[in-house]
Amino acid sequence: MTTGCLTLLIALITALALPVSWLGYRSWHDEKANTARKDATLASILEHARATADDTAHALHTSNQTDTDALISVIWRHTQAPVITYDPARHAFTATAAQSAHYDEKALLLGGGPVRVTRCFVHTYAHRPGHAWTLRLSEHDRAVCRPATLIGGLAGLARTRLSSMYAEDLTHATVRKALDPTGRQRPYNVKSVQRTADTITLAILLSSSDPMAGQCYRFTWRIANDQRTTTAVPVSSC
Repeated sequence: MTTGCLTLLIALITALALPVSWLGYRSWHDEKANTARKDATLASILEHARATADDTAHALHTSNQTDTDALISVIWRHTQAPVITYDPARHAFTATAAQSAHYDEKALLLGGGPVRVTRCFVHTYAHRPGHAWTLRLSEHDRAVCRPATLIGGLAGLARTRLSSMYAEDLTHATVRKALDPTGRQRPYNVKSVQRTADTITLAILLSSSDPMAGQCYRFTWRIANDQRTTTAVPVSSC
């Protein structure tokens, strides 16, 4: 091989290697940046969960409430946990909820975009007469929060559908049909319907089958200024 051909070959290899090297560097750089962004987002979720737990414990301490459902309402108002249970033997409430956030992922080839990350938390608030409220925040595998997430979705769907219904249609049979048209999954069990002049309160047991879990919700339907609204709050029992 002549010196000129060898020089040309080396130049060609160098020219081809430069883009490959640049792509490799960009890939490594983007992966490192994405990992840092993900870690920062997960850390912010944990920080928010801790702040929420502290605020909830403070609210319980200052509420002076003794009724179980009133205390559940305080916990729900701060944590928005879809599942809140009460253990009378331990005088403890347990709230299970997944928390999510997004970060922007960098990607050279696919363009990147928002990525959602989730952490699963279990809040435990305990109280004994004469003592202050104590709290414990623990993180679990996302599977632990799956039933609560499903029940939260069921509650949101029920609230939307009930808000679209007229007062005369809010009966056991009609509500059951509206919430579960096929009647196959049975995720909703309408326990009671109570009426006043402009308010209808429904107690509905929401059930998840993956895995099996249940939470009773109190749905309050109101009409004001010709607008129908419905609120949904978990309660201890139906």
